[in-house]
Amino acid sequence: MSRATRTDTRSPERQVADSHDLIRVQGARENNLKDVSIEIPKRRLTVFTGVSGSGKSSLVFGTIAAESQRMINETYSAFVQGFMPSLSRPEVDVLDGLTTAIIVDQERMGANPRSTVGTATDANAMLRILFSRLGQPHIGSPNAYSFNVPSVKASGAITVERGAGKTKTEKATFHRLGGMCPRCEGMGSVNDFDLSALYDETKSLSEGALKVPGYSMDGWYGRIFSGSGYFDMDKPIGKYGKKELHDLLYREPTKIKVEGINLTYEGIIPKIQKSMLAKDVESMQPHIRAFVERAVTFTTCPECDGTRLSKEARSSKINGKSIADVCAMQISDLADWIRKLDEPSVAPLLGRLQHLLDSFTEIGLGYLSLDRPAGTLSGGEAQRTKMIRHLGSSLTDVTYVFDEPTIGLHPHDIQRMNELLLRLRDKGNTVLVVEHKPETIAIADHVVDLGPGAGTGGGTICFEGTVEGLRASDTITGRHLDDRASLKKSVRKPAGALEVRGASTHNLRDVDVDIPLGVLCVLTGVAGSGKSSLIHGSVAGRDGVVVVDQGAIRGSRRSNPATYTGLLDPIRKAFAKANGVKPALFSANSEGACPACNGAGVIYTDLGVMATVESVCEECEGKRFQAAVLEYTLGGRNIAEVLAMSVTEAEEFFGTGEARTPAAHAILDRLADVGLGYLSLGQPLTTLSGGERQRLKLATHMAEKGGVYILDEPTTGLHLADVEQLLGLLDRLVDGGKSVIVIEHHQAVMAHADWIIDLGPGAGHDGGRIVFEGTPADLVAARSTLTGEHLAAYVGA
Repeated sequence: MSRATRTDTRSPERQVADSHDLIRVQGARENNLKDVSIEIPKRRLTVFTGVSGSGKSSLVFGTIAAESQRMINETYSAFVQGFMPSLSRPEVDVLDGLTTAIIVDQERMGANPRSTVGTATDANAMLRILFSRLGQPHIGSPNAYSFNVPSVKASGAITVERGAGKTKTEKATFHRLGGMCPRCEGMGSVNDFDLSALYDETKSLSEGALKVPGYSMDGWYGRIFSGSGYFDMDKPIGKYGKKELHDLLYREPTKIKVEGINLTYEGIIPKIQKSMLAKDVESMQPHIRAFVERAVTFTTCPECDGTRLSKEARSSKINGKSIADVCAMQISDLADWIRKLDEPSVAPLLGRLQHLLDSFTEIGLGYLSLDRPAGTLSGGEAQRTKMIRHLGSSLTDVTYVFDEPTIGLHPHDIQRMNELLLRLRDKGNTVLVVEHKPETIAIADHVVDLGPGAGTGGGTICFEGTVEGLRASDTITGRHLDDRASLKKSVRKPAGALEVRGASTHNLRDVDVDIPLGVLCVLTGVAGSGKSSLIHGSVAGRDGVVVVDQGAIRGSRRSNPATYTGLLDPIRKAFAKANGVKPALFSANSEGACPACNGAGVIYTDLGVMATVESVCEECEGKRFQAAVLEYTLGGRNIAEVLAMSVTEAEEFFGTGEARTPAAHAILDRLADVGLGYLSLGQPLTTLSGGERQRLKLATHMAEKGGVYILDEPTTGLHLADVEQLLGLLDRLVDGGKSVIVIEHHQAVMAHADWIIDLGPGAGHDGGRIVFEGTPADLVAARSTLTGEHLAAYVGA
């Protein structure tokens, strides 16, 4: 058989197509960027550094990635674009050389309670196919193993065509087997309602007996209830008969006519189940979440034992294990189990599943199980779960954008993450990483340092070049790149202890530990070793314990640091008192709002398929208030000028003179204390970075009366230079008589601790034990754990 010989047709000179090896940005002005122009090399690993709030995310996510996504969206037809989020063009003069951007950020994975690690990564889809081929007894298609597919039965008459226009009616039955547990509808838990939390039985509906948020008798609900005619609106609920109570609480959706309008009446409980309980508890608004926690108790479904699957799906097994059993296994164990299956008929499927599960272990998530709800993953875990999709991808010449991929990683795991980033680059991709950790900055081919400060003090390029160049440069990042904390000469003595006995949440193995009080205590251990399980399972929820976690702040564009921290209340009252008017005038969400833009400061013009255009309101010029309100002043400044101040300016302004307001000054002091002095009081919460949000929460919680503060990785999103300020804050809290417990991976925080509790030795079922308790100096001297080795290397012991 002859084969054509291949001649090399490539010409020695460089093609024009090869010259596009840079991403060019000119005149970027998104958020706080000040006319930034920069060239980023393609197919290289570029790390963006700079203090928190310096404009890294605005450049990488808000400009480069956002424009790439917008341009891809515009390639779809107008019809399809109508279903997609409309993105406006970033504020930038020229963007050239862009490639498709894939964003791997820290957003928590979907708040849908049906979503698990398995469904989010396609592992469940592959397992379902595997069981439908090999499971014994054979029960049906892959849908028979899915907890999101209900079983359906139907019977009735069907018409059969017999040719020549003849038809015959026959009786037929239809049955489709799904894997959903019928009792809990695939949720794994059943809920019971505490009826006393739904209504006050001594009152009638007209008197406002219902305690459910939003169920006011003044609005539509009142009309629907009175128009339904199912019960007496003026009779106390405690005196209702069986039928009346059933109609109020459980009635199926029924069409009714009220005042000539067709409406649907539905009992309160099914309504709550559809509207509130279909969401993940974590993503609810605070007042609704408080109601759900008060009124609803969740218990494991007795029929499926929390597996979410039907009896048939649980009965079909491979080598003695059902799909529920394998989803509950630790992923590293499941990978070994799959490896032992030798079935040539499904070899390609086993190969792909094997690769996916090995990727979990490789990325440091081998301790998870596939049935873990996606909403319970931390920000770092969610980001690494998303990464798994891209590791085996055959795409090249793509721009991958990562937001602090080392968050939540022990120093031991950072090396693995670095290797993954380099692998993506070596496949011919451009990798852009926003990062603070020196270990990851060190592997960069190109570094871009933004700053010099944060907020209005940042937004310029301070340095671009190699890591060595950054080290030698006189920028804040360059100066702090080789910072190493030293162990404390003396440690504080504990004033008591918080006793934990027999802790067994998740992977903890009957842990007994005394957490010292009155000192700075740091919990360490590799990701998945059981740190959060110990704190959230056994310590949080006790009296006087305040937990500051990494959860996102729920807030709209109208929320800002002043409204979130409660600072606006004393400011409004001070303005009202000084001018003899009512406080509501000084709120942009109330009476003082500009009528043209309703207090938003911008006017949104919806252009259908095209992006919604956001333009500054011409009437108030973006100040959000009516002109009449701006004539009232306090200390020579109007309300809009006060909200435009930074925390540091406002602290001075409200500290002395005519504008002296002690209540406002106390809140501003706390904001400055946590390192947010540069933040402007009226900046929308939606524009804050992850680190800024956590510090804003911390400032708010510092006002509470709790004696024990628990901080979950407070160095998240903190620049090397800011870590020192954080340590100072933790010291001030402890010296002020508080007990501070920190879950942390940063060696500088470990070195600064008075007491360290190290969990491990590994992750998942290889962890869950206390492997060290004592002072940092003892941990370094012993070097008996992974944490000890890394801390010793860090402090140069």
